[in-house]
Parts: sequence; C-alpha cells; structure tokens
Amino acid sequence: MVTLPAWKKKEVNKLSNLLKTSPIVGVVDIEGIPAFQMQEMREKLRGAVNITVSRNTLIERAIDEVKEERDDFEELKDYLGGQTALVTTDINPFKLYKRMEATKSDAPAKGGEVADKDIVVEKGNTPFKPGPIVGDLQKAGIPASIQSGKVKINKTKKVVKEGEIIPQDLARMLTRLEIKPITVGLDLKIAYEDGMFFDQDVLDIDTDEYVEKIKRCALSAFNLSVNAAYPTKQNIEILISKASRDALSLAFNSDLTIDEKTTELKIKQAYSHMLGLASKLDSEALDEELLELTGKEDKK
Repeated sequence: MVTLPAWKKKEVNKLSNLLKTSPIVGVVDIEGIPAFQMQEMREKLRGAVNITVSRNTLIERAIDEVKEERDDFEELKDYLGGQTALVTTDINPFKLYKRMEATKSDAPAKGGEVADKDIVVEKGNTPFKPGPIVGDLQKAGIPASIQSGKVKINKTKKVVKEGEIIPQDLARMLTRLEIKPITVGLDLKIAYEDGMFFDQDVLDIDTDEYVEKIKRCALSAFNLSVNAAYPTKQNIEILISKASRDALSLAFNSDLTIDEKTTELKIKQAYSHMLGLASKLDSEALDEELLELTGKEDKK
C-alpha cells in the first residue's frame, strides 16, 4: 500500500470528517470559474454551504474511508472528474441546487469554450466609430457596415450554435459588443442524502409549478373525500353542513313537517305559490293587500 505524505494524510482526514458529519454532500463542477468569482461565491454561501476544493484522488480516498458508514456512498466517486469541488451542508438537495444556480452569472468568452446556448448578435447600431472595426466584425462572421456615419449590424444573426466551439476572433468581437455568452457558476452535478442520489434532472424543477401541482392535488383529494363522505379533520365541518342541508331538503320534499325550519320553509313556499296565483287573477278578484303585493294596485 502506498504511503501518503503527511500533508496528503492531513487533507484526507479533513475531507473524511466533512463527509462523515455533513447530512448533505454534493459534487460541483468549478471548471472555468475565475479565482475572484470563486471567492465571491464562497462569501455568498458562507454559513450555509461549505465548498472544499481538493484533488479528486484525495477526495476518492476520503470517500473510501467513510463508505462503510454511509449507504452506497462510493457511487459519489463516479461524479469526480475534471475540476470539481465538494459541497457539504444541511440544506436539502433541492434548496441546495437553487442556491448553486443562483451563483451563476454571464461572463465574456475568451475563445475555445463550448457554447452552452445559441449565441445571437442582434441587428442595430453599435458604439463603434467607422474604421477597421467593420472588417474585424465581418471577419468574425458578424454582418456589419457603415450607415449614416455609424457602424451597424445589418441583420440579426446566430453566430454560434449550442454545443459549438466559440472562435477566438468572434469572442473578441462579442466582448467589444458587451455580449457575455458564457454562464459561469457552481454547477451541482450530484447531491447525496441518506443513501439517495439526486442528479440535475431530478433537482432542476420549477418550484412555482411544483407548488401549484401540489395545491391542485390537495384540492382534488379534498373534493374526493367530501364527495365520498369520508370524514377528516379538514372536511368534517363541510360534511356536517352538507348532511344538515340534505336532511332538511329530504324533510321538506317528503312533506314531513318535523320542526320549525321545515314549517317555516313550507309557509314560505305556500306564500310564494299564493302570490304567483294572485298575479294571474283579475284585479277585481283581489283585495287591497294582494293588489299591493302583486303590483296591480297601480294599474287600476
């Protein structure tokens, strides 16, 4: 077995302690993040998320040391590659993913990067004065010309498709046009909690849409419980109220005079029928009170 230098042993021990004591462990891609931006991200996350940058080989050794204590923990090694870092926190994986996404911002291209989205240059005026810049723009594939003493982009053009390499000469022109086509930030590749792994496909959800779905499901379940007359703490008042109305309706429609409520309803119904009949009779057949109630008094 290879003996590790003292500094490596110390690093592995530090990593092992982090992996043992942190409820949530994640792996983030930090490739291409400038040092000053990395420092800013650490400051924003301080107190909530710990970011530890180390060699992948040392992280793998630390994982081996704690894998017996955490279910399926060794699978975390599959996500170590390139420039990665460990994140340790007690924030649940979904909130952690949102925090990581919030660190991302647009940055200028240097050239040689893979475009993570289509890069489009819009038609319109530029801040440049007429000169060699027109040739530089055209050389980079951006249709430009001088119009009315100004340098203009002649038409909107997609200069790079998603997944293509950004040429250096184009990158320089995009920077001069203040177009920042690169997204820089902490990219959470995987998160581990209690023996479960959550990748980006699972974590990348629309929170508002998800909440709305839960609300609709809750409403459907509530309606089902009411229609099925299945009593719960949430629906018991509605069920009792509905049962009371149904009982009253049954008593009324079956001509059973049971209490004051049904008697009052019967009297109101009879009164309504009486007014209906009176309205159809000739005014000569009605007394003064009925004439007033039916509105026929004014027509005499």
